[in-house]
Amino acid sequence: MSAVDSHHHHNHHNNHHSNGNGTVYDSNGNDEIKQEIKEEPMLSDDDVTFGEMMKKKEKKSKKNKRKAPESGEEEEESEDDYKPEKRKSSKNGKKKAGGSEDEEESEDDYKPEKKKSKKNNKKKGKASSEEDDDDDYSEEDVKPPKGIQEDTTTSTASDDTSMTEEEKKKERKRLKKEKKRLEKENRKVKEEEGGDAYSDEIKKEMMEEENSENSDDDDGEKKKKKKKKAKAEKNKPSTSTPAKNNKKEPSKKKVKEEQEEIWEWWKEEKKPDGVKWNTLQHCGPLFAPAYIPLPDHVHFKYNGHRMKLSPAAEECATFYAGVVNHEYSSQVQFNTNFMKDWRKLMTSGEREKITDLAKCDFTHIVEYQNEQREIRKAMTKEEKAKIKEEKAQEVVDYGIAIIDGHKEKIANFRIEPPGVFRGRGGHPKMGFIKKRIVPEDVIVNCGKDSVIPKPPLGHKWKEVRHDNTVSWLCSWTESVLGQNKYIMLNASSKIKGSKDYEKYETARRLKKKIGGIRERYIADWKSKEMRIRQRATALYFIDKLALRAGNEKDVDESADTVGCCSLRYEHIKLFESAKLQETDKKEKEFVVEFDFLGKDSIRYFNRVAVEKRVFKNLKLFMENKKAGDDLFDRLDTATLNEHLRSLMDGLTVKVFRTYNASITLQEQLIKLTNPDDNVAAKILSYNRANRQVAILCNHQRAVSKGFDESMAKLEQKIKDKKAEVKEAEAALKSARGAEKEKAQKKYDQKKEQLKKLKIQRTDKDENKQIALGTSKLNYIDPRITVAWCKKFEVPLERVFTKTHREKFRWAIDMTMTTDEEFVF
Repeated sequence: MSAVDSHHHHNHHNNHHSNGNGTVYDSNGNDEIKQEIKEEPMLSDDDVTFGEMMKKKEKKSKKNKRKAPESGEEEEESEDDYKPEKRKSSKNGKKKAGGSEDEEESEDDYKPEKKKSKKNNKKKGKASSEEDDDDDYSEEDVKPPKGIQEDTTTSTASDDTSMTEEEKKKERKRLKKEKKRLEKENRKVKEEEGGDAYSDEIKKEMMEEENSENSDDDDGEKKKKKKKKAKAEKNKPSTSTPAKNNKKEPSKKKVKEEQEEIWEWWKEEKKPDGVKWNTLQHCGPLFAPAYIPLPDHVHFKYNGHRMKLSPAAEECATFYAGVVNHEYSSQVQFNTNFMKDWRKLMTSGEREKITDLAKCDFTHIVEYQNEQREIRKAMTKEEKAKIKEEKAQEVVDYGIAIIDGHKEKIANFRIEPPGVFRGRGGHPKMGFIKKRIVPEDVIVNCGKDSVIPKPPLGHKWKEVRHDNTVSWLCSWTESVLGQNKYIMLNASSKIKGSKDYEKYETARRLKKKIGGIRERYIADWKSKEMRIRQRATALYFIDKLALRAGNEKDVDESADTVGCCSLRYEHIKLFESAKLQETDKKEKEFVVEFDFLGKDSIRYFNRVAVEKRVFKNLKLFMENKKAGDDLFDRLDTATLNEHLRSLMDGLTVKVFRTYNASITLQEQLIKLTNPDDNVAAKILSYNRANRQVAILCNHQRAVSKGFDESMAKLEQKIKDKKAEVKEAEAALKSARGAEKEKAQKKYDQKKEQLKKLKIQRTDKDENKQIALGTSKLNYIDPRITVAWCKKFEVPLERVFTKTHREKFRWAIDMTMTTDEEFVF
């Protein structure tokens, strides 16, 4: 579908999708239950002739006479030996197929496809489709259909009387237990589609069910254990399937994720240097929707008078209305820049009238925007589903590129809509208007032999290129900073993945040479040439503190952010002796205090004790300088990187940052991980190790607005759990006989839950101002994490999100498919 057509056409989706193997699965989330029942078929009396049923009952009664009923094994053996025959009577078959809704529907209103069930039964030679179709079982389900009851009334009656009270009781218990099991499985399916963990309500309900089951008498408990054991034996996987994988089938989402086409590019031969792809095809960018003018009842006022604005000027007025209640609107620089750009888009008549932003009244526009926001919040499920479907269709039309014959996701196929530039940290250009991007601004890059993406009707591309030495698909220049913007492939793509792999391999090579490089720059601290001495001192800070290189920037074009090479006189202070932290008791010698704005205007404040020679060099560099002067006035990033490449092929300042992040995590994991800890405690150790990396790289974040409320809820949970532990402890002390074991089990369970909540509280509090995700996604070799999870049996999804797992497929495959332990 072309770029233009996709705006007007939408595909209709069925509720059933393919999992990639030709198998159809239900989008309602019942696949897991269907699979479970197919693996553990319930045998009902409908599936056999009356004569077979009578023989079975006679066998049971004989066995019960020979052996005590407490064993519970006879019943299981007879069920295992019993193989139902397909009914020959066409009359009965019709009755069965046309049964009532109560007999055919599960508690989820799941209606199985009859044709599919019959097909499966023919292939496997198993019981009739009703075994596979029913999600729930009751006493009614095991009775013969009405047609049979009419023909065999007397026989059925005699069959009922042949069952002892004990057998009836067993059957009722079995049915009740099976019903509860299926209800739990159903809840698990639904919960997994919404998140990784159960809600508190479901947990509580499941706990109550477990407690009610534990209240049975001792004999009943023994029977249950034996039945479970027999069922486990019956459902053991074949020798080709590992026993540890004998778990419930994954949910629909997991199946879908697993069945996606995975391009194992890391197993292919490497392309020649500089070549990114051989063939490339895509549909171009998705442009922002056209501006919809405000309704007639929404007015803009200037100096107290209503004023109808032109569409371009009105659109800009809506941009400003969006920040009226924000601190931006109170900043002089923001307002000055906005007014300057806004007037450019006004008509000559509007420019004559509108001269002062303070006289502009955006009240009605703000109220209208708030109303629209509330309307969006109050949308029905159907309306939200429709929007979601439209978004999904956009991904299908624009979000996929075909590179070298493989489908790859595109990261950012939507071009940003026009708006007001906000910037970070008091950016000098905040308030300027980001103009609307049109096809005439866009350069498209695709393969020579591919179909060139079609621009929207009435437009044409700025340029079409066929450059396979670059990885971008589309490019344009944004209007505020004049920077080039690109549409790139997703982080999980081959181009991004291979770049990551090379980055981490270069960092591993640095590990082998870091000793020699350090000896070199330490020797250069005493160099007679000032340029070399400055370079060696800067390199020491890049290595020790993982500082970014820093590039010279025009203060008019961006915020005043600096790195190591662009530090100025005012960014550091020297102390012959000082405390590194306020809480420290002793002072350290030769202390340097750093205080500057780093990337994204995040403040870097740190006090570190340095080598005496470094301290003396800094004193020398600061002589005869004042605020505004460069600290390393004979050094820049380009010359520093050139020097590093002479020491090791491919070495840059960035590689030092990657190396230090990776080696720090590996060392901290060795130090902090206790093999005997439970999974929650191991994850706490991992997060603490990762936090050291985040601190080293200065990955900070502001405390979230809802942090205090979230912590209060967690504290209440801990308080409630403590009460439960106390109650369980009292019950344990008063328990006698067989009840003692159950009470002990419950007490241990509650204590473990309390421990997990306390670990969660500690983890949450320690990480409130640290961003753990950045280092994990961009600086730490993912193979360290995968190897750690593999070694200490921690589920990878507890440490890596879906985004991480998709981006680092290469690392997961390389680490998991070898017996050797990965060491960075």
